[in-house]
Amino acid sequence: MNQIEFMQLVNPFKDKLFRVAKRLLVSTEEAEDATQEVLIKLWNKNERLDEYNSIEALAMTMTKNYCFDQLKSKRASNMKIVHDNFTDKEASLQQKVEDNDTWKWIERIMNNLPKQQKLIVQMRDIEEMEFKEISKVLEMNEQAIRTALSRARKVIRENMIKTHHYGNG
Repeated sequence: MNQIEFMQLVNPFKDKLFRVAKRLLVSTEEAEDATQEVLIKLWNKNERLDEYNSIEALAMTMTKNYCFDQLKSKRASNMKIVHDNFTDKEASLQQKVEDNDTWKWIERIMNNLPKQQKLIVQMRDIEEMEFKEISKVLEMNEQAIRTALSRARKVIRENMIKTHHYGNG
């Protein structure tokens, strides 16, 4: 496979790799480095890529593992939701302020979730990956992923209810 064919192969999911890396590493520069490292590793596997059922799942797994290695070697986990992608461009200024405030609260709540739950919420709710894909990437069965996602959503929901209840009282 030549370089052009390789780039055509990875372009559809390259941004997804970056977003997962950014979620885990927080820093844009570190996420760019992680994405580049994964793409280099994929390129080095170039001749054997046809052995894999899903190159995207392989790349996601490699990204996750690379980021976890970086986190272990550098510092404790400090993840952040990037909420800019979720603000409606036609929304009023008031709505944008409210959306921004809501995302900041969700971000704070997610910072307290276990690392695995953060990653599952990122992959399922933000990246919109299928349970089967997440299962491959995280090497977990789908039911365990569904359970972890349900628990994470429940924690987020309960904390948001408390936040809005106390904020209104």
